[in-house]
Amino acid sequence: MRPTRQSSAEGTGRSTRHGGFPVAAALGLTAALALTATACGPGDSSADSKPSASAVSGGTDKFQIPDDVRQQLKKHGIDPDKWKNGEWRNWDKDKWLREAKDYVNPIIQGLWDPDRMRKADKPPEKTVPNDISGDKGVTDPAPAPVKAAAVKAPYHQSLPELGKLFFDSPEGSMVCSATVVQDPAHPGKSNLVWTAGHCVHAGAKGGWYRNIAFVPSYNNTDLATSQLQKATKQQIAPYGVYWADWAQTSQQWIEGGGPTGGQGAPYDFAVLHVTPEKGSNGKSLEETVGGALPVDFNAPAVPKIASMTANGYPAAPPYDGQKLFQCKDRPGRLSLDASLPTMYRLGCTMTGGSSGGGWIATGSGGKPSLVSNTSIGPVTAGWLAGPRLGKEAKGVYDSVSGKYAGH
Repeated sequence: MRPTRQSSAEGTGRSTRHGGFPVAAALGLTAALALTATACGPGDSSADSKPSASAVSGGTDKFQIPDDVRQQLKKHGIDPDKWKNGEWRNWDKDKWLREAKDYVNPIIQGLWDPDRMRKADKPPEKTVPNDISGDKGVTDPAPAPVKAAAVKAPYHQSLPELGKLFFDSPEGSMVCSATVVQDPAHPGKSNLVWTAGHCVHAGAKGGWYRNIAFVPSYNNTDLATSQLQKATKQQIAPYGVYWADWAQTSQQWIEGGGPTGGQGAPYDFAVLHVTPEKGSNGKSLEETVGGALPVDFNAPAVPKIASMTANGYPAAPPYDGQKLFQCKDRPGRLSLDASLPTMYRLGCTMTGGSSGGGWIATGSGGKPSLVSNTSIGPVTAGWLAGPRLGKEAKGVYDSVSGKYAGH
């Protein structure tokens, strides 16, 4: 999570978003954060907001824009040929695609090279059977901070579904965390990735972020930062780079999300459909990494959950975004407003960059499942909050799955 701007919520003090830096949205539900989102980017750092010359030139020769994407760009007055040569850096308000149906993310071969990925880590600034009626409007005492534990390398052995999300925003290159999840339309062969809404869309006053790409098991062998400066792409991205050819978040987030949050935090989730940068070898993302988590839209009420584990790549100090961490804690409740769904909250010291990272718990089916994702946390980085996944989240999930059901 990366601290961005701050606001206050239920007397907990200033808070921040914990992800890339921006916010994410997709088809038609809404979300805004009342604390500070936990995304990470180059806002107040020396991170290079522009791709290196080699990244740009290396990608343009092989750059291909599908006809449907080309027509979508033209519809908005954008020249597809100019886009691949850098027009994507034009963040003028009339050029920033905003609506759910406007999402476009053409692959630029080689754009996310090792150097650009490393530099992007500099942080800038339900109607369900469970009886959760007693949770509405309830906020439990703030949890004691739980020190984030480094995941033992290689990460793939214990958390093959986890990875890092990269994207470009008006403030520069940013990072979040994300998780491979199961696809009901393609059992055992999923290409779906779960993250936070604010990691794909800027919310009320912005639009879709660009060049969104997922790297499973980023820095899998836990190379030191000094070693990463000379690392190969294979070392940093051992299972490849996957571009989000479709992204969807809640309409609540698109309409009400923002840098400091708002009322969209309970709906701060997004689902991506991804495709490999270098073309398919016939294997899905799930087959490639060897796993995908089920998503539980009927997770138990807080009193019935013994523990949850939040996972992510925190990038704001004291972390540098290059390593995978996790926090395990018994969840509490956080209510931003009595009219909004109550969120889960865990004690955790992870910072910006961890936004979007999956929260894992024993689901209603008795198996480890994704039950939430990191959304917001305080500037002091003592805890994290994530949305309870209900009918709105399931609507986004089913929509993305259905869109590719016949493929």
